[in-house]
Amino acid sequence: MILLDEPTERVCAAIVAGDLAPVRLAIVAPGGYGKTTVLERLAGADVRLVDDAHLLGDAELGELLRYLEDEQAQIVIATRPHPRRAALNQVLARLRGQIVLRPFDVARTKAFLEATGSPELAEFVHAQTGGVPGLVRATSELNLLRHELDHAGEDVVRFLFAAEAGAAADQSGAVIEAAHATGLLSPDGRLLPIAARALRELVPQPRQVALRRQLVQRQLERGGPVLPLVRPLLEAGLTGPEIGAAFEAAADEAEPALAAKLYEAAAKAGRRVGARWAEAVARAGDFDAALRLADELLAAENPRDREEGARVAGTALAHRGQLARSAELFQWAGTGDSRCFAAIALVGTGRVPEARKALDECAGTGPPTLLSGAVNGAARGIVESVTEQPAVALSTLVRAAEMLEPVSRRLLLPDSPAALGALVALHSGEAAIAEPLLERAIEAGALVARHRLLLAWIAMVRGDEETAVARLREAGDDLSPRDWLFAVGLRVGIARRASDLAALRRIWGQAREAVIRHPVDLFTFLPFGEFEVAAARLGERDRLAPHLRQARQLLAALGEPPLWATALHWSGLHAAILAEQPEEAAEHARALAAGAATGPYFAAMSQAAECWLKVLGGEVDPVAVEAAARALHDVGLCWDGARLAGQAAIRTSDRKVMVTLLDCARVLQGRDPAPTPGPARLSERERQVAELVLAGLTYKQIGDRLFISAKTVEHHMARMRQRLGAGSRSELLAELRAELEPAEG
Repeated sequence: MILLDEPTERVCAAIVAGDLAPVRLAIVAPGGYGKTTVLERLAGADVRLVDDAHLLGDAELGELLRYLEDEQAQIVIATRPHPRRAALNQVLARLRGQIVLRPFDVARTKAFLEATGSPELAEFVHAQTGGVPGLVRATSELNLLRHELDHAGEDVVRFLFAAEAGAAADQSGAVIEAAHATGLLSPDGRLLPIAARALRELVPQPRQVALRRQLVQRQLERGGPVLPLVRPLLEAGLTGPEIGAAFEAAADEAEPALAAKLYEAAAKAGRRVGARWAEAVARAGDFDAALRLADELLAAENPRDREEGARVAGTALAHRGQLARSAELFQWAGTGDSRCFAAIALVGTGRVPEARKALDECAGTGPPTLLSGAVNGAARGIVESVTEQPAVALSTLVRAAEMLEPVSRRLLLPDSPAALGALVALHSGEAAIAEPLLERAIEAGALVARHRLLLAWIAMVRGDEETAVARLREAGDDLSPRDWLFAVGLRVGIARRASDLAALRRIWGQAREAVIRHPVDLFTFLPFGEFEVAAARLGERDRLAPHLRQARQLLAALGEPPLWATALHWSGLHAAILAEQPEEAAEHARALAAGAATGPYFAAMSQAAECWLKVLGGEVDPVAVEAAARALHDVGLCWDGARLAGQAAIRTSDRKVMVTLLDCARVLQGRDPAPTPGPARLSERERQVAELVLAGLTYKQIGDRLFISAKTVEHHMARMRQRLGAGSRSELLAELRAELEPAEG
């Protein structure tokens, strides 16, 4: 049953009642609009009814013309807008009006579905069918469209396949009109979704393949895009020069994962696409497959293939964390850009003289493209990071990143200037510069996971655990080995900063695996630093010792540049503190003092290190501690500043100093030091215990400070857990933080 709109219903009722005599009307609409149903509604009227007039022959149309010579003769003629032969036009010209049929709106679609007992959602069905009544009916019985497709001409069906792919069709106006007359196209020429489904399911597969191949060939000849036309042919197992060229052309238009499949199909069809195939596979993140393909290229006879194979292999190895081997391959590739990438990798593995030579060789060896300018700038910035002031290196890297942004999406890069710039910024306390750099790189679509992980790192060192966790989650789980190292480092760092020892133990297995799989290089000091502190916390320092020796040796080979050395000595200081190794801690403090003149960031860390040593020795100067803690906060190390103040607080026997420093720690964490107003859920003693627990003190240390036993502290914790309804220690710590924070308002 087709539901007619109200104006059409009124016209039909008037015709049946004889109120419009003489009736001489046309119904001109594409297939599926309900012409036949209108005629059925008029079956009781004293009117001649003619359906499908576009299919009548000249003799039949001539008979209609003779019938219409009588001005009182009544007739309603239904026809499609195409084909329109001259004789049919003569018949229509003798009529006096037209019944206009319109597609359903959503309300009429819903009414039809309810009347026919179909369960489909009206809005979905309307979107699929464009509201064409016959197509709405076909949503529950697609086979109703088979007759339409079986009787459409070859040119029309080919046009419909072209419309499905959004491709320009080289067809005559008559074919286009005939295609629109099927009712399968929207008024603006787009194939309706249900029609696309009918093409895929009702047109025999051999006929589909043949028509698509014809369209592809025509599109190739005119130089138009072919990806939408070629994509459905991927699974057809086609071979031969023509289809191979089509797969290759489509791959050039596709995103990496699909491009890799299309290049593989092109290769099976006999095309020489090895280099582009390997690059697409690498850009899709399958570095094992990329290395296999690149290895085949390295053994090829063609010098260009060998060069491209070395470039792809060097890039894949960089993502796998094997910078030394990556540098060798980039040097062997010999192009200007590859030498720049080699220079970056050489610095990362401690070989500065070789890096300088590679940098000199990569200048002026090719056209001055945005890529060449950007990678040259990135290489210079990394060399400057170990030879010049941090600000010089950071400025060079920022300019390189901005230069690359317009073209970065489609490039295969071992690393991005934005990521390298962000690392330099993180190592020099310039997170405010790193954030917009990384955000723009994400918008450009380059190395998105890596850039999100570095944004998460910035949030973590600021003490913004919620943002760090969210950005870590956004990076996803499909990570390269290098990105996975940073992701594990983030999880370790977040657990440590939350004082969640259980979570730290859970993640430590992954940290050990990441350390084994990933060699130490200059650009991995941040995660390795987190692992070092966590290892000390868990009593696992021996496992990490060989890797930390490699890091120290790398720093020595580079001449102990403060930019990179400071972070490693800072983590070493805290690992030594946790391991109760005062001499080792003092050694790291001296190293930090040696770099203090490099800038405010480095001076703040040196000042804090000196303060830490005094605190560990029992000397708690509240003025000095607060100054050092606030200096850390001001250079972006918010969590570290709060920790210094909190740890100093629990190591003093002076109650007033303890309260002052705990208040300072709260302020540096973004919390108000004032007591919580309103009815307290904790007693005064429980609040004291909670403050010290959150500051990181053990039960024994808390007992010593409050002159109670460790067992009593444990009882206090148990009562607080019960009162606050916490199901685990981590939940209790979260509840205690919330309880001790001021109420809003």
